[in-house]
Amino acid sequence: MLAYHLEWHLRRRLAPVLFQDDDPAAAAAERSSPIQEASVSPKAQRKSARKRTENGFPVHSLDTLMGDLATLTLNQLSLPGQPESVFLTLTQPTPLQAEVFRLLEINPQALIPVPTY
Repeated sequence: MLAYHLEWHLRRRLAPVLFQDDDPAAAAAERSSPIQEASVSPKAQRKSARKRTENGFPVHSLDTLMGDLATLTLNQLSLPGQPESVFLTLTQPTPLQAEVFRLLEINPQALIPVPTY
């Protein structure tokens, strides 16, 4: 149940870059009756037709977005001849990855552990 709950929250926060309606209020406003069949918002229809977000990013499913995020790596480096001087560095996020982190309100740099000597 926890995994489904987490996925539900992820889908809500990441709706602008997913094949998911991120403007349900506009879709609800177009219905004349609460018993009328639900439809997607015009914004979601444009996103689905163009296969691009309003910011120009390709629209993803949650699975393909997780695959894209998986290319971000944390590298452990050391200076030549000084193997005890180890430090960690994060690869530069792509613009899409940076947008995902912004939507999730995550600073990936802040998650890098600081080594203690």
